[in-house]
Amino acid sequence: MVPERFTPILAELAPLTERFVAAGKRLYLVGGTVRDLLIGRGDAANVDAFDFDATTDARPEETKKILASWADVLWTQGERFGTIGAKKNGRIYEITTHRAEVYSPDSRKPDVAFADAIDADLSRRDFTVNAMALELTGSEPALIDPYNGAADLISRVLRTPLLPEESFSDDPLRMLRAARFIAALNLTPDAGLVAAVKNMADRLEIVSRERIQAELDRLIVLDHPTAGLWFLVDTGLAHHFFPELPAMSLEQDPIHRHKDVLTHTFAVVENVRPDAHPNFDFRRTRLAALFHDIGKPKTRSIRKGKGVAFHHHEVVGARMTRERMKVLKYSTEDVDAVTSLVELHLRFHTYSMGWTDAAVRRYVRDAGSLLAELNVLTRCDCTTRNEKKALVLSRRMDELEARIDELAEEEQLAAMRPELDGLAVMTLLDLKPGRDVGRALDFLMEIRLEEGLLGEEEAGRRLHEWWAAQQA
Repeated sequence: MVPERFTPILAELAPLTERFVAAGKRLYLVGGTVRDLLIGRGDAANVDAFDFDATTDARPEETKKILASWADVLWTQGERFGTIGAKKNGRIYEITTHRAEVYSPDSRKPDVAFADAIDADLSRRDFTVNAMALELTGSEPALIDPYNGAADLISRVLRTPLLPEESFSDDPLRMLRAARFIAALNLTPDAGLVAAVKNMADRLEIVSRERIQAELDRLIVLDHPTAGLWFLVDTGLAHHFFPELPAMSLEQDPIHRHKDVLTHTFAVVENVRPDAHPNFDFRRTRLAALFHDIGKPKTRSIRKGKGVAFHHHEVVGARMTRERMKVLKYSTEDVDAVTSLVELHLRFHTYSMGWTDAAVRRYVRDAGSLLAELNVLTRCDCTTRNEKKALVLSRRMDELEARIDELAEEEQLAAMRPELDGLAVMTLLDLKPGRDVGRALDFLMEIRLEEGLLGEEEAGRRLHEWWAAQQA
């Protein structure tokens, strides 16, 4: 018997179901919706929160005919793979012909063969917990579970329907996807799956960097991604797309009292919570937390003054972050933002003697639009078990944010710029557009950072003095 919580979903799908029944074809709800409804994950009454992915014994051309007079919009970009998309009343549906796809060993794209039986389709899915279907077109809804996915959900085991070697050969990205399900559903991978991943990790090389990046993003925004991140490192998967990550496990981290930098890194990632700030980019800040100490293994020999050591670590880490994110095909916007956060994340600690107004202005200027993300990352970077030290750092951060708010109100820090613009500089100094105007604006900006707002008259006087000295 289907649980009562399926009722809203079944009601939403009823018009679609009726059309397949009338055509003499079977229709099955598949994917995460079936899994999540079984375990009571999500609000079943909120049907908008669920995906409507289905599979059918109808061939693509038959599915198009069934949907043609019903759907508001129909698209066929995935027809080669058996998928027909439809939109009805704003809701998107994807209906895919039963598949028995096989990937050639050296190909990133599957050769698709259609199947007539649901069991064959489910056997090609990634994990047993996702290899379940709810038949919609029978006399009553029925759960189809040939690989005991429901039992695995209860016992919290991650397995593949077929041998893991066969499943991962079909699509090596599934090895990376395993990390997400381990973390999202608190599952333990069975021994055969782990062994297969360790033996086949190099197969990840044929997967596009874009697909790997998308899967990493899905993992990093989970409520608690640590178990999945450890799986990537322990199985050797990380070495093939993010080799700097396992390298951090070799670096001791006495400052935060973790046995290594990697343990600290994962703690910082967990510390970044979705509600950490009313207006910040959660995914990017999580990524910055993952990358923030990437430079430590290369800078461990630095034993100079704290400011020098911090600066060197920031510069190396930022460069490594940029290079790795480019390899993973992140957008330019993502690369720039995360790289900047990595470069700035230790800036807070360089002002251990207190925050002057000038220091606050420079901090805000350097952070720019990433100020909220930088403050969240800085707070989350404190993972020490020393409660006294943690309290001191928290209070210092509170003081900094309070001072930022005060100066922001007094001086409009968010739009901080020289008090005189380029046109005023050219007028006062009788200059034409060029390098000297830029130098003058840089001088005025330094005054703005160090002394705050002086007024246009005083700024002009200082500018004339500076220019006279330049001409001497």
